[in-house]
Amino acid sequence: MNVNFAGRQLNLSECHVMGILNVTPDSFSDGGQFNNVDAALLRAKQMVADGATFVDVGGESTRPGAAPVSTQQELDRVCPVVEAIAGELDVVVSVDTSNPVVMAETVKVGAGLINDVRALQREGAPKVAAEAGVPVCLMHIQGEPDTMQDSPFYRNVRREVSSFLTERVRVAEAAGVLPENIILDPGFGFGKTVEHNVQLLAGLEQMHMLGHPLLIGISRKSMLGVITGRDVNERLSASLAAATISAMKGASILRVHDVRETVDAVKVVTAIKEAR
Repeated sequence: MNVNFAGRQLNLSECHVMGILNVTPDSFSDGGQFNNVDAALLRAKQMVADGATFVDVGGESTRPGAAPVSTQQELDRVCPVVEAIAGELDVVVSVDTSNPVVMAETVKVGAGLINDVRALQREGAPKVAAEAGVPVCLMHIQGEPDTMQDSPFYRNVRREVSSFLTERVRVAEAAGVLPENIILDPGFGFGKTVEHNVQLLAGLEQMHMLGHPLLIGISRKSMLGVITGRDVNERLSASLAAATISAMKGASILRVHDVRETVDAVKVVTAIKEAR
């Protein structure tokens, strides 16, 4: 299952690790640490050295209650970082954005993947993603980030997430996004209770019926805090457990804060799968 990320061919039948690089002042785990180009590039270099295949650059926090960001603010935060990483490192630069203008401009400076938590629901996004010509990740979300955790409700979370993603795939393809350029993310923590998240992870292999590679982002999320009782920076063990389960269940990309440790976990999973 080879996919072309702006000139880099990757086999998504294998499990890859995506390092999270938030260039924001207010992201839930690492806000403010990497919001200048030099610090961001240094962090990206470390993630690549640790084994990351992707670096996911985000200029807008999607945590509940996060302040809105203007298009120009997001461009100013993200474009220089994307350009610097793409120019210096052998890695796929992913851009975590829902803004069509940011999608278009970051692809021009080297981004190889559009990672949209709103699954191209903003006006003009499907057309821009198709014209950009790079793969796009469509994520499930119930509501909007600022209100998504108020009272999430599902009659059947697995079925409803699958139905939403199926519809978003249809919209993307109708706009011209190639089927082989679509990646799906069930959206752990985005409009879901702990129980919803656990149900999704337990039945993750069922998502393969949708016919697209899966990107999974559970690293350090609040569901792990509730399960373990640990604060956000004490969730490494829980994050590795969730990543290992995801890899065993066939995830193609794991979006994580702790790259080196996750790469080691994936190596163990790969060895076990090959032994089968």
